[in-house]
Amino acid sequence: MKKDFLEAGEIVGTHGVRGEMRVNPWCDAPSFLKKFKKLYLDENGGKSLDVKSAREHGNIALITVDGIDTVEKAQAMRGKVLYIKRDDARLQKGNYFIAELIDCTVYDADDESIVYGIITDVSETGANDVWHITKDDKEYLIPAIKDVVISVDVEDGIIKIRPLKGIFDDEN
Repeated sequence: MKKDFLEAGEIVGTHGVRGEMRVNPWCDAPSFLKKFKKLYLDENGGKSLDVKSAREHGNIALITVDGIDTVEKAQAMRGKVLYIKRDDARLQKGNYFIAELIDCTVYDADDESIVYGIITDVSETGANDVWHITKDDKEYLIPAIKDVVISVDVEDGIIKIRPLKGIFDDEN
């Protein structure tokens, strides 16, 4: 389901003495976080942070925000989760945030009366993501590839698939 604010990462420490914070990104890469001029401290966007600078440092992002200019102030932020405003993010067509896929209902692309379940998790395997679909306390794993995933509508929470043979055989 589409959300207004999405978790982007966690502040895990400081860098230097001028308030730069080490952020463990919960997105594809730390470079993604460099695109944002504002970050938020809650899922409702109530408290915003104006980003002064953001850069990659290995697999983390180093971020400086207005009002945090000492190592002590940065250390006080440790453990806080940062959010992005969904409307500020630009994704390529066919890409989705994992948070938007969670709780979507999965239907058969050829027979909408067949409901396979709800997406409860996504595993990133490298080659392709694997979607965890749960129905009646059973979990099924499907590859998120174009031959299987026919359509995705995160606005309405509906996904249509043509599963590979054998995945849902115990359902019939």
